[in-house]
Amino acid sequence: MWSFSAWRRKRILSRNPVSATRWASVRQRLPILDGLSSEDEQRLRERAVLFLHNKHLTTLPGLELDGEDRLALAALAELPLLGLADLNWYGGFHEVILYPDDFVSPQRHRDSGGIEHEWDGEHSGEAWQQGPVILAWPGVQASGGWEGYNLVIHELAHKLDMLGGDANGLPPLHSNMDVTQWASAMQDAFDSLNAALDIDEEAQTAIDPYAAENPAEFFAVTSEYFFNAPDLLDEAFPAVYEQLRLFYRQDPLARLRRLQVEHPDYQQATPATADTPDGCNGNDAGIHL
Repeated sequence: MWSFSAWRRKRILSRNPVSATRWASVRQRLPILDGLSSEDEQRLRERAVLFLHNKHLTTLPGLELDGEDRLALAALAELPLLGLADLNWYGGFHEVILYPDDFVSPQRHRDSGGIEHEWDGEHSGEAWQQGPVILAWPGVQASGGWEGYNLVIHELAHKLDMLGGDANGLPPLHSNMDVTQWASAMQDAFDSLNAALDIDEEAQTAIDPYAAENPAEFFAVTSEYFFNAPDLLDEAFPAVYEQLRLFYRQDPLARLRRLQVEHPDYQQATPATADTPDGCNGNDAGIHL
């Protein structure tokens, strides 16, 4: 049957071809794509083109991106959706704003005593319930390796979380998933992480302690680790890894292990373009990193 959406998709892809040379350069920048099947890689390549067509990338003064930069960002953005049906998962925003470096934004928080606090916070990313995704370019550059950090996936995980309303660590689950199993796995791991930090706030935790901020940050940080350090997440919180495997319908740990078996000298490479930025605290006005 003829489909307007299929025709439109085909037309967009035909008008925005990606050369093999450019895609090879993008692949070299993003080690976490290693081991994808040829079918998955082709689908990711196409979805990256569609992402750039559907979202407006706004660069602020001091930052200029070339076509390869934009394609690499889009590939990172679409990686979490690679195993999901081609639905409008990112329909809640239309713009990605890119800063040349970490940025300062005004913050406001009302504490349990009703006192309102205001301050300027420095962030490398933000995702707002009704608004764009904001990213600092150094964080984007540092997001393609296996070391556990991925600013792009972190902020877009917040957008997935917000599909059901406020970000609370519970994105819309598939019909074959059990919300009680999700809640149990996430809550147990969240409590375990907080308990370790209550004993020693400088403790060397299995995953970034920023995940202990609140359930929304826990989902975003564990989504980062699911794609960028699946071995660490599975070792620390196997039930969380399993829930994310069911939600994203991907298994990065199996892909990583297969790489290590097929290539015993395989190194879990990290991008050499930027140092991993530090996360910053957020508040309830928006979701930050």
